[in-house]
Amino acid sequence: MAPVVRLPRRSGLLLHPTSLPGPFPCGDLGPASHEFVDFLAAAGQSLWQVLPLGPTGFGDSPYQCFSAFAGNPLLVSPERLADDGLLSRHDLGQLPARTERACDFGRALESSERVAARVSERLAGHALADDFEAFRARTVWLADYALFMALREAHEHRPWNTWDAAIRGREPEALATARRALGGRVRTHELMQWAFERHWQALREHARARGVALLGDAPIFVAFDSADVWAAPGLFQLDAAGEPTAVAGVPPDYFSETGQLWGNPLYRWEAHAADDHAWWCARLAAVTRTVDLVRLDHFIGFVRYWSVPPGSADARPGSWQPGPGAPLFRAIERALGGLPLVAEDLGETGADVEALRDGLGLPGMRVLQFAFGGDDRNPFLPQHHVPHCVVYTGTHDNDTTAGWWAQAREPERRFVREVIGEGSGDIAWDLMAAGSASVADTFVAPVQDVLSLGSEARLNTPGLASGNWTWRLSLGQLTPAHAERLHALAATFSRLTRPA
Repeated sequence: MAPVVRLPRRSGLLLHPTSLPGPFPCGDLGPASHEFVDFLAAAGQSLWQVLPLGPTGFGDSPYQCFSAFAGNPLLVSPERLADDGLLSRHDLGQLPARTERACDFGRALESSERVAARVSERLAGHALADDFEAFRARTVWLADYALFMALREAHEHRPWNTWDAAIRGREPEALATARRALGGRVRTHELMQWAFERHWQALREHARARGVALLGDAPIFVAFDSADVWAAPGLFQLDAAGEPTAVAGVPPDYFSETGQLWGNPLYRWEAHAADDHAWWCARLAAVTRTVDLVRLDHFIGFVRYWSVPPGSADARPGSWQPGPGAPLFRAIERALGGLPLVAEDLGETGADVEALRDGLGLPGMRVLQFAFGGDDRNPFLPQHHVPHCVVYTGTHDNDTTAGWWAQAREPERRFVREVIGEGSGDIAWDLMAAGSASVADTFVAPVQDVLSLGSEARLNTPGLASGNWTWRLSLGQLTPAHAERLHALAATFSRLTRPA
């Protein structure tokens, strides 16, 4: 394996692009995204962490996407399209507008459909038409993804395993017929992926120019109803009818007596090994074309994963099965020329998970909200941090720090004060100061903590089926005073970095 590549000492903020402010129903890659990069630079922050960027389905979760390769068309910026002459100012005025603080994904989807229709009309003969055709030619996953999405629409959005047998089984003649019949819708989905790439790469170039690196996120598992599973069923644990023979979850633990039943299809790791893990190499190559570093979710699953029989009421009937281990990462390293990864190693992992993480030279994670519920041996306590890791006040799955503090019991509160002192009276900034002071190379705080917001601003509550992912910034909510305070914190704890 290659030697460990240490990250620079730096700090950054966690904010998913759908949470950006703007005039439309959810945040997008328009002017507000570039303005947020400028805020980060002014605040001395050199990292922007986002969640998975794929097209979301039921529940609007970025961890349940229709593709592990595609971008979310809801993030395509109507304003950028207007700048390119692919929408008119009149078109912009006809789109659904932001009417409340939270993201409205239903209205965002309506807006995206209108945008796609107008762009499809205007691209013919446009100066960017050749750029679109070049994107189609070089993007190997695009044909399957666009056809899958068109087929879902034609089948009234039913899962792919309920489609006609010939389409479900990907018989070449049936696919060719479907592609001809659905050509207009296929092209529309291709157009939105092209627009997403253009807008994201413009944002990435702006971030690079301002000295801000992008940290992305790759869930270990993919959704069953996805182009990934439909296009390559042999890579997943499915029976002849396309039904899962086992599904993903986690076993019972301190947090849940019945475990967590996620329901994602599991990988046939022997099939992946047979072609040197080509699918995973292609997947991470696609992700690293959009971000500089990738947080690899549920890292324990690469060592061992919890396999639950299909139809189980909860995760208790599951069993541990061996994951792919180091051979997968050796293949990825050969394909990418390195391992630009952060291991999400939270939860009850064990020495075997730590051995793989350390053997690969990957930084792990520490979450300060988890530090004070036990005794002084808790590895998340600041005194137990190591340089090669990423420290957070909380993640997208945690309550905000102010919300956590409001519900913390008195022994936990006393322990916090014993470790980090009496502080300023603002627990969010006190914890941010403790994270900034850590020996960890990287410190990240959710934007909600910068704003000292309570539980009303929580982004996700695991196990809650609805109401997640909707929190959103208001225009002007992040101020120069916030930037000045963040800059002072980064300067005090030597986290200012020079642009690359």
